[in-house]
Amino acid sequence: MEEMEEELKCPVCGSFYREPIILPCSHNLCQACARNILVQTPESESPQSRRASGSGVSDYDYLDLDKMSLYSEADSGYGSYGGFASAPTTPCQKSPNGVRVFPPAMPPPATHLSPALAPVPRNSCITCPQCHRSLILDDRGLRGFPKNRVLEGVIDRYQQSKAAALKCQLCEKAPKEATVMCEQCDVFYCDPCRLRCHPPRGPLAKHRLVPPAQGRVSRRLSPRKVSTCTDHELENHSMYCVQCKMPVCYQCLEEGKHSSHEVKALGAMWKLHKSQLSQALNGLSDRAKEAKEFLVQLRNMVQQIQENSVEFEACLVAQCDALIDALNRRKAQLLARVNKEHEHKLKVVRDQISHCTVKLRQTTGLMEYCLEVIKENDPSGFLQISDALIRRVHLTEDQWGKGTLTPRMTTDFDLSLDNSPLLQSIHQLDFVQMKASSPVPATPILQLEECCTHNNSATLSWKQPPLSTVPAEGYILELDDGNGGQFREVYVGKETMCTVDGLHFNSTYNARIKAFNKTGVSQYSKTLVLQTSEGCNFETQSAPYSQLVDIKKLLAVAWFAFDPGSAHSDIIFSNDNLTVTCSSYDDRVVLGKTGFSKGVHYWELTVDRYDNHPDPAFGVARIDVMKDVMLGKDDKAWAITEGGITKGATIGVLLDLNRKTLTFFINDEQQGPIAFENVEGLFFPAVSLNRNVQVTLHTGLPVPDFYSSRASIA
Repeated sequence: MEEMEEELKCPVCGSFYREPIILPCSHNLCQACARNILVQTPESESPQSRRASGSGVSDYDYLDLDKMSLYSEADSGYGSYGGFASAPTTPCQKSPNGVRVFPPAMPPPATHLSPALAPVPRNSCITCPQCHRSLILDDRGLRGFPKNRVLEGVIDRYQQSKAAALKCQLCEKAPKEATVMCEQCDVFYCDPCRLRCHPPRGPLAKHRLVPPAQGRVSRRLSPRKVSTCTDHELENHSMYCVQCKMPVCYQCLEEGKHSSHEVKALGAMWKLHKSQLSQALNGLSDRAKEAKEFLVQLRNMVQQIQENSVEFEACLVAQCDALIDALNRRKAQLLARVNKEHEHKLKVVRDQISHCTVKLRQTTGLMEYCLEVIKENDPSGFLQISDALIRRVHLTEDQWGKGTLTPRMTTDFDLSLDNSPLLQSIHQLDFVQMKASSPVPATPILQLEECCTHNNSATLSWKQPPLSTVPAEGYILELDDGNGGQFREVYVGKETMCTVDGLHFNSTYNARIKAFNKTGVSQYSKTLVLQTSEGCNFETQSAPYSQLVDIKKLLAVAWFAFDPGSAHSDIIFSNDNLTVTCSSYDDRVVLGKTGFSKGVHYWELTVDRYDNHPDPAFGVARIDVMKDVMLGKDDKAWAITEGGITKGATIGVLLDLNRKTLTFFINDEQQGPIAFENVEGLFFPAVSLNRNVQVTLHTGLPVPDFYSSRASIA
């Protein structure tokens, strides 16, 4: 709760808001502070003169910033008007948080009204101290701004939670700690005052006395005053104007101010905006959790750097002590180098800790404030600030983007002392530039006698050179697309044999292998050329063991998953890269890991999640398709985007490169005869989606029976 305190303080006075009002820019000000920063504008800039000239478009007119400027880049505060006799000439005063405010141009006339209700000078202008947007007030003055009752309620709860034990309200001198509260009288009593002022007899005997803590809760839960319209103070808010984004009353609607606007029920919009804010907070909460874990990681790095530094210094001293006296002069210089590296690493990590801590504190404060706002039971008050809060939550979540939670410094000291030179070369002794690391593994050797192809599958085998002394932690096998295109990884692991299924029939593939360990990767092996069988999709082929299996028609199928390497960075993978969703509200594209240039291929996608009517797209695309727009928005993709797609739906994609056609199915029903024709080239399965959709890929499927029969007849 303490981190939320900055959200509850006025940017002008630096104290908790008192009678806060909401400016059109969605920022808040104390009503008294708003009056303090008013500035009188020239007559020609008044709303009345603008409406008279036909240029007024709203009740609040933003100033033409080309004619006058209230914001000064020199002192990050407010400056006076230039060139106007009515501009204030008294010096600016500075509030506790650095905002410069203008004192009134002249003492206000004597009045019996409070400062918040006193009349505002004619042609007054107010500038938001946070976003620096300026506007001229109309005849209503500050009364035209809605009051932020939700913020008042949050401040009340915060101050009550920070207060000490509840005190008796009837003690004359030093109040004693309250022991009970009367729900009917709404008064806290200590024991002596209760016996004296609230005896348990007569009419007071029927009053209900509760513990002070329960009484405080009852006060919080008591219904707040129903909000009234700023234009019609006797009318309660009952509807919500979608275009104006503000609650309105029935009299506003009868006067025609919102005649052409979309108007909805206040309660429905209240629930909708609460749901949107809660949904936005879920994403921000995940970012905050990651930030906390990241801070733990950074603090552990500090300890690790300290330990590595001590170990490294000890090693350095041991090496220098083994040398003759000539090394001692050089030893001090070498230790200075290590200490400099030590301080540099600590500075980088500590600076990142400080930066991340500040950002996390701001994020947590915003989250706690939003959670308190959600607890409010005032629909119109909530809707007055919900849009701004939702935007702030999304903006804060975006600030925790990728790269923010990555350490900027490693814990290792990449230095090593070379003590091999002779004594006469001691004066030239220096650190090598990088720590000598273990070598990379040797290049693997393909075992040609064990490599073979069968139908549309290829088996490859390899081994390390016989005299290799550097062990390999794993291997990476790469194949091209069978059409002379770029290589793609098809296997990463520790095994020395791999079978690749789902290749094109009658195609030539190039294969190569490399080894890797913690240091790096080896050179590629020699390229091996593989030729798949000449069978085609709709011809009869014999089973491998005809004496056990009947001869039947076999269809070539491909097994593949989504490709994290070519996908947009917002795509989230799971289920061995067979299930994908997205972290962004915008559409992002992900491709399959296998490309097709020949044959007939069929795969399906099931819709696991489908919220808020998104527009996912399913189809095929080229390798260089745009990844940050909906599939099909450029000339590198062909897709279906609508028509019967709901949660649980199954979308089938049939790519017939023999006939150069693309056909779609939804729940086993073909969507039209043929979606696209003249489809030619290398294509990859593709999907575009946002965070409201999750799909799972199913591969290795045969072509639908009716289509294969039709193709056989053709």
